[in-house]
Amino acid sequence: MKYLITGASGMLGRDLQTALAGHTVTALGRENLDVTDMDAVTAAVEGQDVVINAAAYTKVDDAETNEDAAYAVNAVGAKNLAVAAHVAGVRLVQVSTDYVFNGSATAPYAENTPLDPISAYGRTKAAGEEFVLAKNAPATYIVRTAWLYGQHGPNFAKTMLRLAGTNDTVTVVNDQFGQPTWTSDLAAQIVYLLDADAPAGIYHGTNSGETTWFDFARAIFETAGLDPERVLPTDSSAFVRPAPRPAYSVLGHDAWLAARLEPMRPWREALTDAAAAGVFGTE
Repeated sequence: MKYLITGASGMLGRDLQTALAGHTVTALGRENLDVTDMDAVTAAVEGQDVVINAAAYTKVDDAETNEDAAYAVNAVGAKNLAVAAHVAGVRLVQVSTDYVFNGSATAPYAENTPLDPISAYGRTKAAGEEFVLAKNAPATYIVRTAWLYGQHGPNFAKTMLRLAGTNDTVTVVNDQFGQPTWTSDLAAQIVYLLDADAPAGIYHGTNSGETTWFDFARAIFETAGLDPERVLPTDSSAFVRPAPRPAYSVLGHDAWLAARLEPMRPWREALTDAAAAGVFGTE
């Protein structure tokens, strides 16, 4: 099996390379492959068996004023990969996001919930989902994820620990709910999905359980041996940003069970193992 990873220099892309160690992998970062270039994408996909699209424009706030740039990568790039995958007869994994939903739910989002994004970033990722299903549905997996952290890049957990080193307390919102997800676990789950030859469709790639950013921050402090009482709660009105955030981003995992596969493990267990592995000490 030959695997192509796009967005390979990002946090998830680098963990995908680790998860696929021992396989034949072509790992292309944005400096090596412009997913908005159809000719380049066609050439990159030729000869592969699986394409994992981890390329994304992820600057959520910046996308509010640069939606065209975000659309080019998140929507047109995804479409190009789906078209090329269809022509080549290969499987495609499209990594997507909780931002395709409006965040007004009070129970975990099912995989078939209608899309209703409330931000430019969410709109562009939703368009990407629609394109890949239109162009290569029988051989496409959409894997939605959320609240990612990992070794190879900036993320909330590293930010909290950096702030802990320079501040007596940190203030974190306690009215947004989601699922902290370790990129190493997500990468392994994507490989698990492919190895199982699971049915094509939509899967939610998040560690299980749910929490708030506030409680996630407290858990990060605890895991690092710091006093969690140094984390203070506030609400979203205190942190107004250009892009609205979904208030509720918890994703359901029924598709894994329907495919007779195990969903991802609890987020607290993953966080403990990530810290033990030294994930938060290096970029």
